[in-house]
Amino acid sequence: QVQLVESGGGLVQTGGFLRLSCAASGRTFNRYAMGWFRQASGKEREFVGGISWSGGVTLYADSVKGRFTISRDNAKNTVYLQMNSLKAEDTAVYYCAARPGVPVDTYEGYDYWGQGTQVTVSS
Repeated sequence: QVQLVESGGGLVQTGGFLRLSCAASGRTFNRYAMGWFRQASGKEREFVGGISWSGGVTLYADSVKGRFTISRDNAKNTVYLQMNSLKAEDTAVYYCAARPGVPVDTYEGYDYWGQGTQVTVSS
């Protein structure tokens, strides 16, 4: 069992930056791939990025590639999402998720989810 808690969301202006954190409980965190998803109001949840348990493999959605960076600190049981050059269309609730094995870009592939943190980018 893995419990996930996101933090770091907030209101930021276009072009600004935020760093989201996802703290995980459980002794086997370092065996889980982690993903970040987001869901804008009235839209489906979409993949943002993912990272392997070692941090050696990362995946990104085309819409955030070059602007967002995922990292993890297994000693702290935490995964991060650094978001730079934010755009209004990045406004959404951001969720982290965990799954055994490798990161994938579909939400059905993840077993554990956090409660989400709101990110609002004002133009």
